[in-house]
Formats: sequence, C-alpha cells, structure tokens
Amino acid sequence: MTNPFEDESRPYVALINDEDQYSLWPASFEIPAGWKVVLSSSSRSACLAFIEEHWVDMRPRSLIVAMGEDGEQ
Repeated sequence: MTNPFEDESRPYVALINDEDQYSLWPASFEIPAGWKVVLSSSSRSACLAFIEEHWVDMRPRSLIVAMGEDGEQ
C-alpha cells in the first residue's frame, strides 16, 4: 500500500493553522480541526512549492508574539 502523503498521482492541498504552520494534505482526506486550506487541490509538488515559498519562519506564531517580533506588544 502506498503512503497517501507520498503518492505523486493524487491531488493535495496546502493547509495552515492558527500558529501559521503549514501542512501538505491529501485532497480527499477530511481537513483536521484547526486547519484551513490555503491552496486548493493541486499536485503534490505544487503544494510543496507553495509551502516552501510561504513558510519562511518555522517558529509558531505564539512564539513570535511572545518574543515581540510581530509588531504587537
């Protein structure tokens, strides 16, 4: 059985959560609670490229806020 997260032949979506963390997700799977789609059904490589382009800071949003680096105090 092929791992559904590594199957190049299926469509995927790119997800983001409230901590500004991204995830690659098979388009046919239910979206987990706390996540929303930021790139709809695309190829695995397109979703990975989107995530790589947009997820430039791997730190969770709460850490960025705690460090005072988001412009808010």
